[in-house]
Amino acid sequence: MDRAIPGPFGILGGGVIGAGWATRALARGYEVVVFDPQPGATDRICSAIDRAWPSVRKLGLYPEADPTRITFVDSVDEVASSAAFLQESVPEILDVKRQVLGAADAIAPAEVVIASSTSGLLPSALQAGMRCPERLVVGHPFNPVYLLPLVEVVGGADTSGATLEAAEACYRDLDMYPLRVRNEIDGFLSDRLMEAMWRETLHLVADGVATTGELDDAITYGPGLRWALMGTNLTFHLAGGEGGMRRMLEQFGPALEWPWSKLTAPELTAELIDSMVEGTSAQAAGRSIEELERLRDQALVAVMYALRESKLAAGEIVNLRESRSLGQGAPQRWEPGEEPAMPLELYRCRVAPDWVDYNDHMTESAYLLAFGWASDAVFRYIGIDEGYRAAGGSFYTVESHIRYFREASTGEPLRFTTQLLGHDAKRLHIFHSMFHSDSDELLSTNEQMLVHVHKAEGRSSPTLEWPRRVLDRIWEAHGRVPAPADVVMSLPTPG
Repeated sequence: MDRAIPGPFGILGGGVIGAGWATRALARGYEVVVFDPQPGATDRICSAIDRAWPSVRKLGLYPEADPTRITFVDSVDEVASSAAFLQESVPEILDVKRQVLGAADAIAPAEVVIASSTSGLLPSALQAGMRCPERLVVGHPFNPVYLLPLVEVVGGADTSGATLEAAEACYRDLDMYPLRVRNEIDGFLSDRLMEAMWRETLHLVADGVATTGELDDAITYGPGLRWALMGTNLTFHLAGGEGGMRRMLEQFGPALEWPWSKLTAPELTAELIDSMVEGTSAQAAGRSIEELERLRDQALVAVMYALRESKLAAGEIVNLRESRSLGQGAPQRWEPGEEPAMPLELYRCRVAPDWVDYNDHMTESAYLLAFGWASDAVFRYIGIDEGYRAAGGSFYTVESHIRYFREASTGEPLRFTTQLLGHDAKRLHIFHSMFHSDSDELLSTNEQMLVHVHKAEGRSSPTLEWPRRVLDRIWEAHGRVPAPADVVMSLPTPG
């Protein structure tokens, strides 16, 4: 598997953020090395990974993803000497961070990037006293790190361009969205925006205007839904109608001078603290932090998948993740001179939690979804990928037959084989078999007839030359093998 870093992902500090980094790296298929001196850290971090794993599995795991590929060591030196990338996530205390970063800097090879998860300390301050300050960068993530793709990348006065590029490459490899903060500024970008809203929230509660629940409702039922796909600026651009942002500012700009909001924070009196605690406790309604985290993660995955078709914001990251993970561990594209296997084996996965019903058995729609990904792996193998589809061509399923032999439950490993039964200029006839990866037991089969379509013209069209050549090559191997006994469709064989 091609990776941005050639070895383990190192973590210094395993609190909520550090455990989140560990989960994300493990889900990508990395080995992880962690140092956290707090008592009980190993059990706490492993428990956090176990709780988060169902959510990252829903997004899609890479073939080498394994929550047990984590090693706990007893010193900063052991992480620094073994990791190919270091992510520091110790408490937000400058002297503590400097001590840990300095210790790592003294041991780690010069080419290893050292990143800090700090949410506000400036990288120039963190670099002070380092042997190689040019390799220090801020990589500020957002909780939960294992789901939210944003990571703010900030360089200090001594940070090199190569370090910034290497950090961004690593984060992209972790299916994140690295946002380069071009100017070193207190609080960076996202936290400054959130801080303004947080201060206004405290004022509204302190003044008795609204409860914490009412203020959260004011976001989740309205602007929060828009923010999942468009930020404030593009949202206000739309508010201007055909005139866009210019019209919006002309119409609503004068209102900025009205004293609606308060930028200074209110005094945190005992009464205000009690109001905030009582309000959020009422919102929690007796649910534990673990329960609320689970609800949050389920909703975040659903929103990210809902954005997948639009390819907006986090939905684009989900698409990129699926494109990259699909078919890894097997040939992803046929190469000239390669002998196609009979049958092809191009796709593996595990049964995701949202694929099962109340009996913990895969639903019919989940079988269709899984076989659809197996078909997509075949498309990529013959050269039909994002570029091909962008040019207007794609295969559409016109008929599908599924047979079920045994139930599959959450987390069970699956592998798929594919036999080419025939093809012509516009049609493709394939037969998938789904096996349990460990027992090799046949779970289900799926016969598909597909037609090649020119999407812009909305009609069938001939497959382009390269995929036809690859299909011809596959047919040389598959055409010599009898079709499975339960095939119900037919297509004239090529040639």
